[in-house]
Amino acid sequence: MKTHYDVVVIGTGAGGATLTQRLAPKLARQGGSILMVERGDHLPVEDENWDTEAVYIHNRYNTNEKWLDRHDKPFTPKCHYWVGGNTIFYGAALYRFRKRDFEEVEHYGGKISPAWPISYDDLAPYYMEAETLWNVHGNRGADPTDDGDAPPYPLPPLTHDPEIKQLKSRLQLAGMTPFEMPMAVERDDEAPENQPCIRCRTCGGFPCRVEAKSDGRKMVDRALSHDNVSLMANAKVTRLETTEDGRRISAVHVETPDGPHVITGDTIVLAAGAVNSAVLLLASKNAAHPNGLANGSDQVGRNYMFHTASASLSFALPKIQTSFLKTMAINDFYWGDPDGGFDYPMGHVQLLEYLDGDVIRGQLSRYMPAWLVPKWIANFIGDRLIPFLVMSEDLPEARNRVLLTETGQIKIEYWHNNMEAHSRLIGRFHKIMRKAGRVCKCLRGYRHSLDGILPLYGTAHQCGTLRMGNDPDTSVVNVDCRAHEIDNLYVADTSVFVTSAAVNPALTCIANSLRVADLIAAQEEDQSAKVA
Repeated sequence: MKTHYDVVVIGTGAGGATLTQRLAPKLARQGGSILMVERGDHLPVEDENWDTEAVYIHNRYNTNEKWLDRHDKPFTPKCHYWVGGNTIFYGAALYRFRKRDFEEVEHYGGKISPAWPISYDDLAPYYMEAETLWNVHGNRGADPTDDGDAPPYPLPPLTHDPEIKQLKSRLQLAGMTPFEMPMAVERDDEAPENQPCIRCRTCGGFPCRVEAKSDGRKMVDRALSHDNVSLMANAKVTRLETTEDGRRISAVHVETPDGPHVITGDTIVLAAGAVNSAVLLLASKNAAHPNGLANGSDQVGRNYMFHTASASLSFALPKIQTSFLKTMAINDFYWGDPDGGFDYPMGHVQLLEYLDGDVIRGQLSRYMPAWLVPKWIANFIGDRLIPFLVMSEDLPEARNRVLLTETGQIKIEYWHNNMEAHSRLIGRFHKIMRKAGRVCKCLRGYRHSLDGILPLYGTAHQCGTLRMGNDPDTSVVNVDCRAHEIDNLYVADTSVFVTSAAVNPALTCIANSLRVADLIAAQEEDQSAKVA
């Protein structure tokens, strides 16, 4: 087995796989090789992919590892370790961050969302490429907070099911500006025959059995179509070894079913997710880095964010006539209350997926045995719910952090923040929904454990643990996403985020990974030129 590569990428999710497929042809011209290392296996395409009981009650694809919260209470995170990463299970919503999301913004109570060292304009061309690469449908300009001057989405927006179309009209009459969600699926609603996406009820939270959702698996396939790319699956990276002076990663230690392996690479890219990327650096401490690799600033693991999110459930006795709910969102309250009285950011509202009875039973099984909830009752409720995700920005705080216990267990010390804005957002949204003729009840996520009230939105939006910045005393990586203290270590996942904004983070991760791939390619080209 080959043990040395020009680039070793740890993780095959939205960041790692997208970066690899972008980098592969550029390195191929120089004879360079890339290895992707993934702790998980290939997810089987099987009937159970769309079996709600298998997915939500038996947790067929979820990790069984236990993390600790700040009270040392164990919980099972909603994490999925498979080739392609967590995007296999995401809801396929791919939003750009707002322009102001990259700038310093004051929140209620004097809290500050700090500026990024890069601007929206720096990412704008990569956003466009990311939307094309990931087949994003949308309606540019319909979202009042989006960049209306950006080029049109590569694909037209998904149409609304009749029930959602009616609700959109009622929300518009109530003064709102609901818009079509940017969704990454292989679907043409104008010619639905023989389309991969069938607009099913098992999209977000499920693996797509027909692989019609744009996810990390497609990026892995694109990467592996290049002869200079290899994949090492079922391989968990346990430690990164450095040179004696600590300035370079000299070896990657990997555990596999066949035993331990040691791999070397000229450049190492960490893309294991905000929690596990930080954990790997903490677990790799040595004499040159006694507090963990690249952690001279004591920032590794800090500023953990995952959004302040709640589920708002609209119930009515008539059965809803819809199967694909997730096509509409609202950003009227993103920067404040349009009616006045609260001039601080509040957040974002989007439709969630259809809640099958077994999904509801699966969530309740965290607090009681699923068999105590009759399936017919759960199905009756699910068939009459229109669920929304109400999401506010999770502000970065140094005390919110990822730690590693002496026994090697992951611990998340976390205190919720931005509660006033979130509560106001829920109240204003419910008032608008009443005007639109529907009553909502809210399951407030911050009153539950970190794994959340809804399956995907517990640790799915994790970010911020390896902050990007210009100052080595307050950040872990520089503007190029290269570690300040380790010359050949890059990071290409959401851990580099300075803030979480109030929309889904995946597209920003994808766009930034394309940017980082170009930076690495330029560096490799410079080194090749020097050698020549």
